[in-house]
Amino acid sequence: MSLREAKMDTDYHLRHFVPEDGEACWQLFQDTIRRINTRDYEPEQIAAWLNASSSFELWLQRFEGKFAFVVEREGKLGGFADMGLDGYLDRLFVSADHQRRGIATMLTLAIETKAMEVGLRRIYTHASLTARPFFQSRGYQVTKKQSVDCKGVYLTNFVMEKRMN
Repeated sequence: MSLREAKMDTDYHLRHFVPEDGEACWQLFQDTIRRINTRDYEPEQIAAWLNASSSFELWLQRFEGKFAFVVEREGKLGGFADMGLDGYLDRLFVSADHQRRGIATMLTLAIETKAMEVGLRRIYTHASLTARPFFQSRGYQVTKKQSVDCKGVYLTNFVMEKRMN
């Protein structure tokens, strides 16, 4: 499926991230962890994950120098994703209120298209327990399971990668 086809399948619209999106992305990030990731992580893990990103300013700075996209519908944010110049897909989050509507697919297609445009040979990410099945469905392979120290609490995630053709 092409990016164009993904856009036509929904009322959602993909566009480039702009700094003014920061606050809405920050809120979506926190809300999604609280409402969606609780299926796979314990309350103390959720709290540690959220506390690791306690500074909005530092969190927002992570968008600088990256390829970043948002998906919205009628002016409301449905999700966002960003990837570094090295192919590291840092964040992919979809609103708890907009799950399973193709938003993550739209965002990964945009990231993958950009990766190919700039000549990247692979995209890699650290996928949560929650996100792992989605990434596997998109052709990403687990290269390593890891337990990450997050403020003294350990969270399981997976280093995953997809080779670009």
